[in-house]
Amino acid sequence: MTILWDLDPTTTESYRFALGGSVEVLGHGHAVGRSIEEGGEHLVVIGPDVALAAACELAEQLRVSHPEVGVILLRHRLEVGVLAQALRSGIREVVQADDQAALADAVRRSEALTAQLGGTTMAAAATGKVVTVFSAKGGVGKTTLATNMSAYLSSTGARTLLVDLDLMFGDVAISLQLVPTGSVMDVVAMSGNIDLEGLKSVVTRHEPSGLDVLAAPSDPGDAERIGGDVITELLRVARNHYDYVVVDTPPSFTEHVLAAFDVSDLTVLVATLDIPALKNLRIALHTLDVLGAPKETRTVLLNRADLKVGLASSDVEAALKVPVVAEVPFSLSVPAAVNRGVPLVLEEPRSAVSLAMRHFVDHEVRQRFGETIQNGAKRSFTLLRSKR
Repeated sequence: MTILWDLDPTTTESYRFALGGSVEVLGHGHAVGRSIEEGGEHLVVIGPDVALAAACELAEQLRVSHPEVGVILLRHRLEVGVLAQALRSGIREVVQADDQAALADAVRRSEALTAQLGGTTMAAAATGKVVTVFSAKGGVGKTTLATNMSAYLSSTGARTLLVDLDLMFGDVAISLQLVPTGSVMDVVAMSGNIDLEGLKSVVTRHEPSGLDVLAAPSDPGDAERIGGDVITELLRVARNHYDYVVVDTPPSFTEHVLAAFDVSDLTVLVATLDIPALKNLRIALHTLDVLGAPKETRTVLLNRADLKVGLASSDVEAALKVPVVAEVPFSLSVPAAVNRGVPLVLEEPRSAVSLAMRHFVDHEVRQRFGETIQNGAKRSFTLLRSKR
């Protein structure tokens, strides 16, 4: 199926002859990216009224993450400057919008090139999954959950990368007692050319679990120098080399967090039994609805669920109007493990907290993405790549 990105959905018939077959009309670049991730389409035609900068940004992203996908740009007038910028970004051809014969020829050439690149095989190949952990309020245990989830995933044999996207005050490295050899800031210099070797040069290995960590910058001021497009490219490239990419986030909708949401296969929303946290999370859910994030890719986890504070999980579900899929109990072992810089799921695997987190990962992450769970730590893939 061909994707037509056009601001006017009624123009579909204008290009029906040239495009042929089934055409999916979408009105936003983020929706195009999600559709490609889910459906494996090989051709994107961008309408003449879509901004050139937005078209080029999408083409640059696809050139890295899905080089088999052809991008054809329609313009009302063909200009030398537009042609040069489009071709530099990876757009295969630029065609005048009212020239249907030229568009049909461009489509045939793009499909032939995709076939030469082995596009069908590449699109069908399994890619890693991006799991973003988010809460709209600080202090809910989000980083602890993200580090423990990542450490457990890695301990099962999955190639796992944990990205600290709290670019101003990230605590992932210190929570694991790591001295980072690089950070997200180092990726900026690679923008447009991020690859596996570049990733390897900036990640730090957590030896007890085999987890790779991409730390936040040590200077909070660096956050402003990291664009959302860098995060998008980083995560798209990382998912091609890891089975799981877990993203820890700050408690706010920064451009970096929005970029992570756009490429996430699952968003874990962390709730706690306090009114401010529930109020903020309800606002966050509404914001995700407005942004068009699919509801089926979200899941709510209730942390410190057994605290006696006058609220229960049923109150959380009533406030958020979504089900709570997992509850993690409170334990003083958690802050003690954080202070020692060790993931609780590895140090005390039989504790109630560890069992709850492992059950959540097994059933809400691993099984969701096609793994067959065998005795907890065993792994058998049906969708993901085989273990390292």
